[in-house]
Amino acid sequence: MSGHLTIAGLGPGPDAQVTPEVTAALAAASDIVGYGPYVARVAPSGAARHASDNRVELERARLALDLAAAGGRVVVVSSGDPGVFAMAAAVFEAVADHPARNTIAIDVLPGITAMLAAAARIGAPLGHDFCAINLSDNLKPWPLIERRLQLAAEADFAMGLYNPRSRARPAQFARALDILRAACGPARPIVFARAVGSADEAIAITDLGAATPEMADMRTVVLVGSSTTQRVGRWLYTPRSAG
Repeated sequence: MSGHLTIAGLGPGPDAQVTPEVTAALAAASDIVGYGPYVARVAPSGAARHASDNRVELERARLALDLAAAGGRVVVVSSGDPGVFAMAAAVFEAVADHPARNTIAIDVLPGITAMLAAAARIGAPLGHDFCAINLSDNLKPWPLIERRLQLAAEADFAMGLYNPRSRARPAQFARALDILRAACGPARPIVFARAVGSADEAIAITDLGAATPEMADMRTVVLVGSSTTQRVGRWLYTPRSAG
């Protein structure tokens, strides 16, 4: 007997930003699998809940696939979009490790990622070419992160920076700011968007010259403008043309 696996994005936080198809998948689920705080965001139902720590993505993916192979209607939940630094890649990595799991029906349901929710709050800072970089070195070496930051700045991308600073690695974001200041100059706009959509939401717009590491934590997404990003009133936008 084979069930079904859905990988769903819960969006940045507010229930209103969860898509109807994700809501429907959760209502039909026999099992909900995910990082503990994300599982806790799902409204109570008859589904069994399988919450786990934030550094066991592959184990979580294997559990979800096993539950689906046994006939369950399983939903793996991520915050934001499941394909952006989240569980979709982990599930397909687990499938690749065991090709027999290719027989399991899998759907990926998109969600609003934090970078886009933050950008919408302040206008259109990602209105032209942009990139997203995860500053956590849990799954990749810090020198690689530094190189990607440097090259993105040299290419004049606007940037969305995820997981900028944690208690386990408080010094690395200071280094990231140094790289950006050296490449972009002190006047480049930078946005610190914390807990967008929640009661704790806080958004600060400043420039690289005034930015400090303490302005970010793990609930913050950081947006950095390109050389063409402009301020108009309380808004930031990046023109759609460049040249």
